[in-house]
Amino acid sequence: MAAQLIQPSELGFFSTVAAASSLSTAARDLGVSTAAVSKRLAQMEARIGIPLVIRTTRRMSLTPEGELYLEYARRILDELDQLNQQLNNAKKKPRGLLRVNATLGFGRMHVAPVISAYVAAYPEVDVQLQLSADPPALTEDAFDICIRFGAPPDARIVARKLASNRRLLCASPEYLRRHGLPATPADLRHHNCIGIRQGSDAYGVWRLTSGKGRKERTESVHIRGNLTTNDGEIAVNWALEGHGILMRAEWDIRRHLQSGRLIQVLPGYHTPEADIYAVYHQRHQQSSRIRLFTGFLTKQFALFQAD
Repeated sequence: MAAQLIQPSELGFFSTVAAASSLSTAARDLGVSTAAVSKRLAQMEARIGIPLVIRTTRRMSLTPEGELYLEYARRILDELDQLNQQLNNAKKKPRGLLRVNATLGFGRMHVAPVISAYVAAYPEVDVQLQLSADPPALTEDAFDICIRFGAPPDARIVARKLASNRRLLCASPEYLRRHGLPATPADLRHHNCIGIRQGSDAYGVWRLTSGKGRKERTESVHIRGNLTTNDGEIAVNWALEGHGILMRAEWDIRRHLQSGRLIQVLPGYHTPEADIYAVYHQRHQQSSRIRLFTGFLTKQFALFQAD
């Protein structure tokens, strides 16, 4: 009998190793020693007869054969996951690993509490939440679901709208007392505007729209200011401390508007929408973990908007 080059138990192992930046990171993710990971990987390569990973002192990368192995491993694991989900759907008990990505401030404030409720209702699901300043590339397979602002243009990606959201201009009462209230978008050029470098949005340009239909008009304002960050929560705090005018999603500043700590600026103008979406690959459409999780998000976000 010919030797079995590929062992099913090693598909998940290699997928985890390939997703890590180093063998030590992979060992931490797998809960074993670095030596154990190195030994198992070496055994795989010896049995197959081809190197799969190029190791250096600091990093590692996949050989072309390693890339091929990873492609098939992920495909097989996804198909096994879909089979498990189909079987679990009959019991209505999702289980397994759910990898979630969200932006820093929104993830901390709104996504993490929903995850807490989700795992309380479905304790057999393991959730990994990773927060990042910018959403990961949609071609990456590092996450099962990403919570992001705006629908992606890629038709191969499923985008389920979770809640409506809009960006608003705001400033503290103290700042407006000292510098005056802008009456038109052009007035923003004479104000200190707090900049946020996030995602693919053009930095330093705010677009404001007035009117409807044929009378609709959009103005692009090149802003200036002495404070810039890639963290929305920091930017909000700067606005609260009276440093300038900020454009931020209503979800992040709503409580401050209600308390009067921030005041909306130019309320007659509309800024680009920032609706909240759950984004995932088409192959995950049948996953009960993702379906129920997005349902949780939708319900919880609706409660927030109703407050």
